[in-house]
Amino acid sequence: MADHDLTGFDRSTFTHGGVTRRILRRGTGPAVIVMAEIPGITPKVLEFAARVAAIGCTAVLPVLFGTPGRDADPAAGGLLKSGLYTASSVWKVCVSREFTVLATGKSSPVVTWLRALAADEHRRCGGPGVGAVGMCLTGGFALAMAADERLLAPVLSQPSLPLALTRSRAAGIDISAEDLAAVRGRCEREGLQVMGLRFRGDRLVPGDRFAFLRRELGAAFTAVELDDSAARPGAVLPPHSVLTEHLIDEPGQPTRAALEEVLDLFRTRLLEQHHRTAAEAQAEPEGA
Repeated sequence: MADHDLTGFDRSTFTHGGVTRRILRRGTGPAVIVMAEIPGITPKVLEFAARVAAIGCTAVLPVLFGTPGRDADPAAGGLLKSGLYTASSVWKVCVSREFTVLATGKSSPVVTWLRALAADEHRRCGGPGVGAVGMCLTGGFALAMAADERLLAPVLSQPSLPLALTRSRAAGIDISAEDLAAVRGRCEREGLQVMGLRFRGDRLVPGDRFAFLRRELGAAFTAVELDDSAARPGAVLPPHSVLTEHLIDEPGQPTRAALEEVLDLFRTRLLEQHHRTAAEAQAEPEGA
């Protein structure tokens, strides 16, 4: 694919705690925070955001790293340029204090900023609450954000932190004990549902990580695990990015079915109640 010129996306900024970041936004309706994977907001990530907007939600993409719209595929810009661009994004994450790359039992500091963004978008867009999708290094952010009661539909697509360099890191995820307890409590009290997606052979997202989430969240955790053979052939990396680079967007394909499960979660948790509330408000007699 070629670089995306961001046509169809509104651009703005959001500031919290003295930190200002750029925001891309598309659609109307309840907000879904879409957090890109390394190296950044690629054309494939923008395609996913457009699908979120098409069902009636507002896709909100914070720029956490990389250049929005830039295609990192070597076929688009050459192997050297692609490699250097990806490496620069990885380096920014690794040296930033906002991202917890190795530690288990800790939420990345950037989650505080993302929760503030979600709260602001909830006020802006309305609806019963907010959804969130984290991908790869941002996958666990969606889980930590769900400690806030406004987050109603968290999706963890190939959550890759902490890097699984040891057995304990492979069997955990980047969330603090306090945040995890809050999410678990919401699952028990409110029926919160958490969805995770991975390819079974993905070494960045070991099976032990999903086993950990099953133990902690029980039936509230829905695991979508795909055979590596379901990934789009010809991609540069081994099977990893379920909703973007390795998606085969055709009926009957397992990755397409996984995408539809994600969109159905947003329909169920965000749109159905939003439409029901709007209908009730229209039916209410004047002066009531």
